[in-house]
Amino acid sequence: MAVDILRIIAGLVILIVAADRLVISAVRIAKVFNISVVVIGAVIVGFGTSVPEFVVSAVAASKGQAGLAMSNVVASNTANVTLVLGVATLFVALATKQTVVRREGLLMLVSVAALAGVLVDGQVSVAEGVLLVSGMAIAIWLLVFWAKNGENGPGEDLADIVADPDRVWVEILYGLLALMATVVSGQQLLVGVLSIGDTMGLSIVLMGLITGVGTSLPELSAALAGARRGASDLVLGNVLGSNIFNSLGVAGLAAIIGPGVVEGVPTALIGLMVVSAVFAGVFAYSSQRISRVEGAVLLAIFLLYSFLSL
Repeated sequence: MAVDILRIIAGLVILIVAADRLVISAVRIAKVFNISVVVIGAVIVGFGTSVPEFVVSAVAASKGQAGLAMSNVVASNTANVTLVLGVATLFVALATKQTVVRREGLLMLVSVAALAGVLVDGQVSVAEGVLLVSGMAIAIWLLVFWAKNGENGPGEDLADIVADPDRVWVEILYGLLALMATVVSGQQLLVGVLSIGDTMGLSIVLMGLITGVGTSLPELSAALAGARRGASDLVLGNVLGSNIFNSLGVAGLAAIIGPGVVEGVPTALIGLMVVSAVFAGVFAYSSQRISRVEGAVLLAIFLLYSFLSL
């Protein structure tokens, strides 16, 4: 157990440092190409930090544990819009744009609702997996289209991060290395947590919560780094992109790899996943910001989810 504790500590330290560097690279790339920081956060940071979710769910599905695979996705989606956004607002209220909420936010909500629709009957099939993955392809196309035609620029609130067009490829390399370090360190931290949890004989539902929260640590670290730098768009884009990828890409591929009965994912938790996404969307759209009080409400929803998972 001592080795697992050391793995957790080392993973957490590297995770924080790498996530901060990932945010810097993402913003600089966005400024050089005049691309919306939201889209950079959704496509690069959001999808990239969802790799741990894919690894956990794919491995679980390949071993015939569809319940754990989908429980991981549901817990991760819920943690992203409650724990990640909630903790980020403890540092700074997150400013949002109605355009972002109407487009990327609605796309995330549709993705989460599609996943809920697939899971509600208690089983997943290859056909449903193909539909979800097809939806992922459409989502990526929409995000890229909005990036080329949208009105959201890279953001003047990030003036302290200077972009040099002559060093853009170096920045892309730094970003990729930071992304790899974020994913690997998050995965190592997760291995330590799971190893300790396994010795305690936890249920599939609770294991799903642990893996879901564990695989959301890269998103949390990236969100905290973005919040500390005042990059609200990047924080929001990170969460939106991660949930889109989780709901369509991760769940879809897991269903294709290991279709079957989904055990350990109560309807109440699936419903809470959708409700948490709706709450986050309403908060972001109503006053074009997520305040600390609203962040506290999101954290309360996360605690409720955790309680129901026990």
